[in-house]
Amino acid sequence: MPQGGRQAGHWGQMPQTLTSAWQAYRLRWKRRRLLLRAVAKRGELIPVADRSADIAPDDILCFSTMRNEVARLPHFLAHYRSLGVAWFLIVDNASDDGTAEYLALQPDVSLWTTPASYKAARFGVDWLGWLMIRHGHGHWCLTVDADELLIYPHWQTRPLSALTARLDAVGQMGLGALMLDLYPEGRLSEARFKPGDNPLDTLTWFDPGPHTRQRQQPMDNLWVQGGARARVFFANDPGRAPTLNKIPLVRWNRRYAYVNSTHAMLPPHLNRLYDGPGGDALSGVLLHTKFLGIVVARSREEKARGEHFASADRYGDYYDAVIADPVLHGAASLRLEGWQQLEALGLMSRSGWT
Repeated sequence: MPQGGRQAGHWGQMPQTLTSAWQAYRLRWKRRRLLLRAVAKRGELIPVADRSADIAPDDILCFSTMRNEVARLPHFLAHYRSLGVAWFLIVDNASDDGTAEYLALQPDVSLWTTPASYKAARFGVDWLGWLMIRHGHGHWCLTVDADELLIYPHWQTRPLSALTARLDAVGQMGLGALMLDLYPEGRLSEARFKPGDNPLDTLTWFDPGPHTRQRQQPMDNLWVQGGARARVFFANDPGRAPTLNKIPLVRWNRRYAYVNSTHAMLPPHLNRLYDGPGGDALSGVLLHTKFLGIVVARSREEKARGEHFASADRYGDYYDAVIADPVLHGAASLRLEGWQQLEALGLMSRSGWT
């Protein structure tokens, strides 16, 4: 009888062990396939101004894919330059508003253009994946959209080099961040904006919560939802609300791969770099400046192009709601005051960095 019991226990453990090994094997191959996709997509990139030969070993790099963002670019570049980004490596996806021409003139920008499908390139991740394989290995690399402004504890007095030194010192290979939707007090169309303006002068309100948080398998990636878009646009179907967690800053290795924008990564242990709102790890916030007045017209364009969602038809009502020029401000809205406020609300953490 004891022997039978030991035998049952032994075989009872095998399926879980085999399952774990099989999942690890599948994730390794998934990562390799993503890296191969990025290498294959390099042929879609047309170099316009390649200054990458001047990148120094310790330089902090910023990667971005964008389309028709010339109005945001002066402040976007100024913000990240002030934080200490040395070089910007940008893919322009067939802009027709002067974005590519503006970027090509910037002495710290390397620019590639492509008319290829944004969706077919995994929403630009494949294009940036190749540039990060080619130029990012060993560097601290920041990957952000044109409407995302990263802030972190002490960001106004300590540059990114101080932040990355802290991350290196504590053995944290990346910085997670909550994407925080900012919006005006009135209708979206009233959020006036012209090139060179600071969007934070116009978008001054945000939702402090609530947020839902869960881990997804098999990659162990975080999934955070909530905030203003969940409240206003997805109240009847919260599961469709946008994912708000990102890992935008990583000490890059050419074997790494972003899986879904910067929401999830492989190898899967990198997804543990961020534990979401209320977490203990050093983290930041991506101030999301999408809801300037220009978003109404842009939403019409994005709906027609169908390039921003895997199932564009499912999000037609979302675009229609933005096009209707709503008021996002509500009873629970707070005025943005600074990073200390966001830390007190549990939306970022300094994790002992004093």
